[in-house]
Amino acid sequence: MAIEYLGLSEINGPLIVLEGVQNAFYEEMVEFVVEGNQVKKGRIIALEEDKALIQVFDSTDDMSLKNTHTRLTGHPMEIGLSEEILGRTFNGMGEPIDGLGKIKPEAIRDVNGLPMNPCTREYPRNYIRTGISAIDGLTTLIRGQKLPIFSGNGLPHDQLAAQIVEQASLGSDSEEEFGVVFAAMGVKYDVAEFFRRRFEESGASSHVTMFLNLSNDPVVERLITPKVALTAAEYLAFEKGMHILVILTDMTSYAEAMREVSSMKGEIPSRKGYPGYLYSELASLYERAGIVKGCEGSVTQIPILTMPNDDITHPIPDLTGYITEGQIVLERSLHQKNVYPPINVLPSLSRLMKDGIGAEYTREDHQDVANQLFSSYARVGEARDLASVIGEDELSDTDKKYLEFGIAFEQQFVSQGATENRSMEETLNIGWQLLHILPKEELDRVDTKILEKYWEA
Repeated sequence: MAIEYLGLSEINGPLIVLEGVQNAFYEEMVEFVVEGNQVKKGRIIALEEDKALIQVFDSTDDMSLKNTHTRLTGHPMEIGLSEEILGRTFNGMGEPIDGLGKIKPEAIRDVNGLPMNPCTREYPRNYIRTGISAIDGLTTLIRGQKLPIFSGNGLPHDQLAAQIVEQASLGSDSEEEFGVVFAAMGVKYDVAEFFRRRFEESGASSHVTMFLNLSNDPVVERLITPKVALTAAEYLAFEKGMHILVILTDMTSYAEAMREVSSMKGEIPSRKGYPGYLYSELASLYERAGIVKGCEGSVTQIPILTMPNDDITHPIPDLTGYITEGQIVLERSLHQKNVYPPINVLPSLSRLMKDGIGAEYTREDHQDVANQLFSSYARVGEARDLASVIGEDELSDTDKKYLEFGIAFEQQFVSQGATENRSMEETLNIGWQLLHILPKEELDRVDTKILEKYWEA
């Protein structure tokens, strides 16, 4: 039974203190009626004796201690879901903003989700093709994986995210159902419009569910947006049997919203002013990716975060790296060379890649080609350092070949058009073409049988 209270005890920005509360629980949804007609929503984020600290999902400017009627709903925040959400656009709270009316829900789900029993998880296998060589070839995305993109301010991560949404698939020979859940947090209006327009023009919008939290939306709504998006993804994956790719951008906006609310609550800050529970909050989101035994679908995550000052040791990328299974790193120096996407393959890795590629999934030479390209590109860095000291003319013939390989690798393998969708075959064939620049005896990471089969092919 819902309980109602008249009046408030304290208002501090988006936070409200209500005293005399009975039988309330953490994360319980609250409704406020202001001046007898205006309805606002909130949720309880802390309880102490008979006091409740409530987070309001709207402005509190027109609320006062006496003009507000508070109602405890008796349930956590929930969202109505059905397959109709595919092709639709919602705000950060899960309310439709595309003018197509409300969803007729087949199920009501708690946005906080349920912990996934480790014993029911299946090991991620098989891959999701993005059509981007630097990802598919060298940091392959595996179904059920969480693989973040580490970017920086001014780098084209929005364009890369849009391209992944448009091109992602389970491979040309798969008949399984595939969809994308796209959640944007704290983005400007023009960025949100860019995503909307790109998805509509490419025809991808029919299998994409969008959740948009704009920069002028309430900051506390930003904390709910990824939970709402992941709840929708879990429904489509585990109840409708679809393979769902979730893209969350920008996790830095999410963490900064958390820091702002934590400061208002008067909590003791940790590194860089972020709350001490930043790790557990990020983990509660990232760990909602995976495959469950007995379910046909999967949830795969690509969180995107901008590193402040391009600092990969900043708390957000640092903690994200602990939780996730690899990372894709965008490099500013490559962007300045007009390489798109500017993915630096050396610090990038996919820890689950080895289990979703090879003869059964992609092609038998995939792992060997990837190993050799990594090794050879690492040698390029050594040759460039040496050339900067003694001059390029003084280099050995082999080192000069590595310099030539490095330029070709960046311009032909890493760099590709913003709408260029490469198949896995094309990616691996380009890799072999580049390896032909080097002397055959330098290819020490390729199995002899594989080398004999594909060198002359």
